[in-house]
Amino acid sequence: MANLGSLRELYDHMRWADAIVWRAALATPNATTDPFLRERLWHIHAVQRAFLSVWRQQSPDFRELSTFSELTAIARWARDYYDEVRPYLDSVAEDALENLVIMPWAGRLTKRFGREPAPTTLRETMLQVPMHSTYHRGQVNARLRDLGGEPPLVDYIAWLWQGKPPAEWPEER
Repeated sequence: MANLGSLRELYDHMRWADAIVWRAALATPNATTDPFLRERLWHIHAVQRAFLSVWRQQSPDFRELSTFSELTAIARWARDYYDEVRPYLDSVAEDALENLVIMPWAGRLTKRFGREPAPTTLRETMLQVPMHSTYHRGQVNARLRDLGGEPPLVDYIAWLWQGKPPAEWPEER
């Protein structure tokens, strides 16, 4: 199971991969007005922020998609998340990873599962965020290809082979 060092590395990769996908999305002319792409990119970062809020024992940070005037505003909001999550990851003690975390929205899945969701730990929920983001980045990349863009290679192994480069977010426009 993942330890704090592994989790921090996954978040470093997630930051890098998110930045590359954002650069590709903002460089694809048809992407900036595509509703599917806009919603999926927003969703990735809304979930990242919601989990961080719960870990901090705060009300979930659910900023509505309609509050963003353009895709670049979502990109800035996405980038800013990493300035918050890394200090949090650095503040967590290894033994805290076994603490139970109650996700406020988990009960919504009771009907779908046919049972109450099982308890989850901080470790498990911290692992969920990069996995969830990876899943949806794949959808974003497929949509970029449909829109005539070039989906970037953001596999974890690609990041490792490149020497774990830092994130390079798109320039402000």
